[in-house]
Amino acid sequence: MNNSEPGLSEQILRIAKRLFINKGYYGLAMREISDELGVSKAALYYHFKDKEQLFLAILQAHLEEIEAGINQIVAETGSSAEQIRKFVAYVLSQPAEQRATIRLASQEIVHLSPTSRKTFGKNYQDKFVGKIQSILRAGMDAGEFRGLQVEVATWALLGMMYPYFYPTHTGEKPVPNKTIQEITDIYLKGIKK
Repeated sequence: MNNSEPGLSEQILRIAKRLFINKGYYGLAMREISDELGVSKAALYYHFKDKEQLFLAILQAHLEEIEAGINQIVAETGSSAEQIRKFVAYVLSQPAEQRATIRLASQEIVHLSPTSRKTFGKNYQDKFVGKIQSILRAGMDAGEFRGLQVEVATWALLGMMYPYFYPTHTGEKPVPNKTIQEITDIYLKGIKK
């Protein structure tokens, strides 16, 4: 493989994402990524100036995928409750590596420079958390949901989903549909009989 090969950037992102998930930000060296790809470190640095830029590119690509998915759900679905159901199913039906990228962002972002953390935090809010808040706010405004603090309601939902962002929790398989349904039912209807 050489650094002029078409698609090398995409291959770098795919391989590096898997390695970051398995080793964490500090646990992974650029040399390990270049070795896994079979390219020189120079070829790797040709595409990404440093590990931080590579890590941010992985997270940004994932945020854009999630944003597109949420936008599609909102455009195609009527009620806010149904949008929440589809959002949970969309995220938890993804392969384990995709789900783990969300966890990777929240756990490993602390290792980045303050400027990168601030930039990523804004994107995370705009493309992910803010989208969920908008669904919940619309449901509250329409009287579909109780009036709650939108931030609390959002983090409660994500908190219920968070254990499933670990590949070890479900293995490499998507979360079973029954589990996704139960998570959504508990969130939307409560656990009380």
